[in-house]
Amino acid sequence: MRDKIIVALDFDRFEVAESFVETLKEAVFYKVGLQAFMRYGPRILKLLKDRKKNVFLDLKFKDIPNTVFWAVKSSMLFDPRFVSIHLSGGKEMMKKAVLAAQDSADTKILGVSVLTSFLNEDLIETGVNLNTEDAVIKLCRLGIESGLDSFVCSPLEIKPLKEKLGSNITLVTPGIRPHWAAKGDQKRVFTPRMAIEAGADYLVIGRPITASKDPNGAFTVILNEITG
Repeated sequence: MRDKIIVALDFDRFEVAESFVETLKEAVFYKVGLQAFMRYGPRILKLLKDRKKNVFLDLKFKDIPNTVFWAVKSSMLFDPRFVSIHLSGGKEMMKKAVLAAQDSADTKILGVSVLTSFLNEDLIETGVNLNTEDAVIKLCRLGIESGLDSFVCSPLEIKPLKEKLGSNITLVTPGIRPHWAAKGDQKRVFTPRMAIEAGADYLVIGRPITASKDPNGAFTVILNEITG
């Protein structure tokens, strides 16, 4: 089950990130997002690949189809397990992303629906006249039509998505906060146990582990919560 916990690797200095990966022996899966990639570039991906860690490259590509094709193609150098794209980029863009990853047996394109920092009023401000659940379902259905089967969603949309789109889809769920951790900027959150029981396949957890004085202890507590 420990491979279902994806640790968000966001630190100010490469040496700190490197030390953290060496220290957190139990973790086998890491997320490299915009902060880490902009600070360290491909160096951080090479570090994780050399340490035989699974990588979720979370750069949320959204551009014209050809640009996204080559962005995904370039990321294949580091054998990521997941590469994220925005579903709102449209069918043609999604199909190009899937095509770019088709030669990899291990990499899945992960469709980002609605950010977990968004509430209904935030969608309305951007001109989307749907509530968050309906918007997520619509975008993920579009993703399935474009060849995707793996998606990012908040914990609140896990059950609706699996009920409406089938249990074979893979759901990666950020917005996970143990009951003892602060919510931060996440607004639609569950505890790890709640998310797994709802049907999440992978949990993205950052600060409750990375900001802990005892990251191994925090990881173990979370692992015990979802398996116990």
